[in-house]
Amino acid sequence: MAALAAAFASIATPVVASGPPAVGQAAPALVVMSFAGALIDLNAMHGKVVVLNFWASWCEPCRREMPLLESVSHDYRDRVAVVGLSADDRHDRKDAMSAAQTVSYPTGLLVEAQSNGFGMPAVLPLTYVIDPAGRINAVLRASQGALTDAQLRSAVDAALRAGAGR
Repeated sequence: MAALAAAFASIATPVVASGPPAVGQAAPALVVMSFAGALIDLNAMHGKVVVLNFWASWCEPCRREMPLLESVSHDYRDRVAVVGLSADDRHDRKDAMSAAQTVSYPTGLLVEAQSNGFGMPAVLPLTYVIDPAGRINAVLRASQGALTDAQLRSAVDAALRAGAGR
């Protein structure tokens, strides 16, 4: 019986084998319900560049990036999907939902993910730019300084070019 329970636990718990995904790797699975009640499924977004931003309601640098992400969401509407996932705890869901009301792109709570191959971010904000084939084209971290509009658009443009070349 213990062996069966251990086997089930290993199947039911998503494992990130070697830490967070890196540039050049395939983006792992990510499925989560948005605050609006729509399913966010990273695999269903193949064919578009995906800008996946991890943030938190209490994180000032995260909140400062939201207008940049909103602008990219509007300007690249047909070719790029922007998704924001809050790393807030469940008990801070209300604060995360309130912060997310400032943007129109899909947002949700990372701890509510049905599948999360990215794991919990070690630093916030953290943004992955994923090319149309589902490969991570850029990882933009807070440790690299405040994200600028030019940096974000450069990463998005590079992912669009990478997708066109495949």
